[in-house]
Amino acid sequence: MKLSRRTMLAAGAASIAVALSACGGNGNATSAGADGGSEDVTLMLNWYPYGEHAPFYYGVEEGIFEKHGIDLTIKAGQGSTKTVQAAGQGQVDFGWADTPAVLANVDKGVAVKSLGVFLQTTPSAVQVFVDSGISSTEDLKGKTIAVSAGDAPTTTFPAFLEAAGLAESDVKQQNLDAAGKMAAMMSGKVDGLIGFAHDQGPTIASKSGKEMTYLRYADAGINFYSNGLIASNDYLAENPDLAERMMAAVSESFESAIADPEAAAKSMEGKDPQIPAQDVVLTQWNETIKLLHTDATEGKKPGVNDPADWEATIKTLSEAGLLKSAGDADKYFDSAYQPK
Repeated sequence: MKLSRRTMLAAGAASIAVALSACGGNGNATSAGADGGSEDVTLMLNWYPYGEHAPFYYGVEEGIFEKHGIDLTIKAGQGSTKTVQAAGQGQVDFGWADTPAVLANVDKGVAVKSLGVFLQTTPSAVQVFVDSGISSTEDLKGKTIAVSAGDAPTTTFPAFLEAAGLAESDVKQQNLDAAGKMAAMMSGKVDGLIGFAHDQGPTIASKSGKEMTYLRYADAGINFYSNGLIASNDYLAENPDLAERMMAAVSESFESAIADPEAAAKSMEGKDPQIPAQDVVLTQWNETIKLLHTDATEGKKPGVNDPADWEATIKTLSEAGLLKSAGDADKYFDSAYQPK
C-alpha cells in the first residue's frame, strides 16, 4: 500500500539506474516508495538523446529522482508516435512525447494522458543557412524545402505560409526522413528544411561549419504545445502517487538544469553514443530553455500548463487537419499531476 507523499520521508540511499540508451525531472514534493526505498520507473524519450533531454540526466546525477523515491531508467525513442504507443501499451511507465502526436493517437484510441507539457512554445521552424539569402518567410517563394509528411511541423506549414501571405504551392516540398532532410540541406539539394530548430539546427551548424538562421512558426503567430510527460490511463489509475512524484521530479530537474546549463549539458557526456558533442548539447539545451513557457505561464514552475494554451493548441492542430475528432483538453490532459 502506498503512503501519501505528504506523510513519507525523503528517499534513502537507493541507486539510480540510467539506461545507456537515453534521458528524465521537477517539483517540491519529496517522497520515497511504499517500502521507504525507491520505485523502479522507466521513461521513453521522443528520440535519441539530445540537448533537450539534459534535465533528465542532470536530475539523475543530482539525486533529484532519488529524492522523490524514483529509481529511473531512461530509454531512447524513435519518434513521438512510437513513444505514445509504447506508453499506451504499458511497455514503459512514462513517455516524453510531442503533444501533436499525443493528441492524434488519443483520437485514434490510444489510452494515454499528458501530465503536463514542458516545451510550451513550438520549436517548429524553417531552418536555413545564413548565406542562403532567405531571411523572411516571403523569401521562401520558389524555394525547395525538405519536409517529413505527417509530422506536426509539416502539417502546420500551410498555416505558417498563409500568415506571410504565401500559398502552399509557392514552395516546393521534398518529403524526406529526419536524417535525409539534414543530408539534403548540407549537400545543397534543398534550400532548407522544416523541423525542430533547437535540435536539428545546432547539429547542422556543427557538422557543416556554417551559421544557421530560423523562420520560427511561433514568431508568425502559429504556436502549439510540443514535448511533455505522458503515461497510460491504466498506469495513472494504478499509480497516482508515483505519477505525482514523477511529475514533481521532472519539473525540479528542469529548474536545476535551467540554473546551471553547463553542468546539465555535461551530465550527458558519455552516457550514450548517440549524444551529440558537448558544445552542441549545450546549445540545444540553451535553445530549449527559451521554449519552456508562454506568456500565461511565465514565472511558473516548468510543466505548469494554462487551460487557454491547451485550447489554442487543440484549435491550431484541428484547423491544420491533424486532428479528426478533437475534444476538450481533459480528453488529452490530466491536471491532477501539475507541479505544486
